[in-house]
Amino acid sequence: MTHSLATCRSDFPILAREAHPGVPLTFLDSGASSQKPESVIRAMDDYYRLHHANVHRGIHVLAEEATALYEGSRDSVQRFINAATRKEIIYTRNATEAINLVAYSWARANLKAGDRIVLTEMEHHANLVPWHILAGQIGVELDFVPVTDDGLLDLDAYARLLTREPKLVAFTHMSNVLGTINPVESLAAQAHAAGAKVLVDGAQSVPHLPVDVQTLGADFLAFSAHKMCGPTGIGVLWARQELLEAMPVFMGGGDMIRKVTLAGFKPNDLPYKFEAGTPAIAEGVGLGAAVDYLTGLGMEAVAAHERELITYALERLEEIPGVRVYGPPAERKGGVAAFTLEGVHPHDIAQVLDRDGVAVRAGHHCAQPLHERFDLAATARASFYLYNTRDDVDRLVVSLYRVKKLFA
Repeated sequence: MTHSLATCRSDFPILAREAHPGVPLTFLDSGASSQKPESVIRAMDDYYRLHHANVHRGIHVLAEEATALYEGSRDSVQRFINAATRKEIIYTRNATEAINLVAYSWARANLKAGDRIVLTEMEHHANLVPWHILAGQIGVELDFVPVTDDGLLDLDAYARLLTREPKLVAFTHMSNVLGTINPVESLAAQAHAAGAKVLVDGAQSVPHLPVDVQTLGADFLAFSAHKMCGPTGIGVLWARQELLEAMPVFMGGGDMIRKVTLAGFKPNDLPYKFEAGTPAIAEGVGLGAAVDYLTGLGMEAVAAHERELITYALERLEEIPGVRVYGPPAERKGGVAAFTLEGVHPHDIAQVLDRDGVAVRAGHHCAQPLHERFDLAATARASFYLYNTRDDVDRLVVSLYRVKKLFA
């Protein structure tokens, strides 16, 4: 395996396949789910072939090996985001479950009818629906920070909403549609000054940017393995230890208990207090391998590569008559370009691009309120990652000209 961005594309077996006979694959849908390097695939395969057993419970050799691999991945994640202790790394199924864990455990224990939660118009549904459910069940009030025409949060409106003394502020670090990178440290400091806790949806940021939770300023951070070169089926909730200690359990069953009697139970220590049942062991091993792979490349280098790539992509896309790209300029966004082409539905764009082997996403990208804000039913979205190149951008542009010609 390489540890160079210049040659890392060869680490991803799927990128060598053809999309159709004689048509190479140009994968521009990493915002939905990234591809996996050989090291991650091999780590999970080796686990199943040589080390599989249930974790935390056995004293035989396989159980001890499996536990060491699984818990070793937690140590890797702790280092990756610079958490103060491994106890703060809670494994979930994905970022969505991590946010729901906060909504069901922390919020229901600490909020009451009439308390306010501040969200934004650019949120993924995963950071909207849990709070709508909470509002329907206990009567909390939801406020929303507007998005400006250039795809940024309206910070004046945010400051005004904070005067209403919300108990929680929850927002995305990086928009999965606009690519907007929000100023988390400033937003969190303002929220704390207003007496609110802060939850950050890091599903799009942790895979692409250096994230240090000890400087970020958040109280909760959610992210998923499958967007950061890891497998599906596992995600992470990071939270401050004192919050996790005080929060009630989320689900009940094996592994999250210390003692059970017919009269009741005592929950386990962190992080296992929130990890009921047999965990996604192979997926945990894969996440650890993914984190090690990204660490080897260096997240500063990954971010710089994507910044250069999105700058080039925006320049090329803006050359095409009728194309409109949404969101801020390259210096304010990550590697995401959501766009429309005049006179062509985004689904038609994606279908024609696929004939040329160019894989993009079309739809509302689980952000319907944001699309409504821009009076759009859908967009096409090209999302870039560490294995993409300028050649991929050029193939996208060539294919878009074919779309224009076909629908002219």
